[in-house]
Amino acid sequence: MSEIKFSKEHEWVIVKDNVATIGITQHATELLGDIVFAELPEKGSNVTKDGTAGVVESTKAASDVYTPISGEVVDTNQSIVDDPSKINSDPEGEGWFFKLKVKDANEMNTLMSRDEYEKFAKETPS
Repeated sequence: MSEIKFSKEHEWVIVKDNVATIGITQHATELLGDIVFAELPEKGSNVTKDGTAGVVESTKAASDVYTPISGEVVDTNQSIVDDPSKINSDPEGEGWFFKLKVKDANEMNTLMSRDEYEKFAKETPS
């Protein structure tokens, strides 16, 4: 499975070979503005669906980054800590936050497709 899914907290997740890559959406970066700081979870830590897994700070606000599914953190993107602007320039690519070994693949079924997320994002006040 490699379909991208989205959470109501504006995170995206894509799973390949039981490893999920997670980041924040383009919509989230537009709401936040220029991101100046990113904090990532520790490798080896376990995160729970909808739990806090990091922080982003922008020129406007600080915001928690949540994990849309549960698992063990197996990798983090140090390049966004070194250069947080990568999150703004490519949030669903080079601006990814962390990777998880998926604990329960069924949790993906609770997330939205791109079309569902885009509709949700348009209807949700910023």
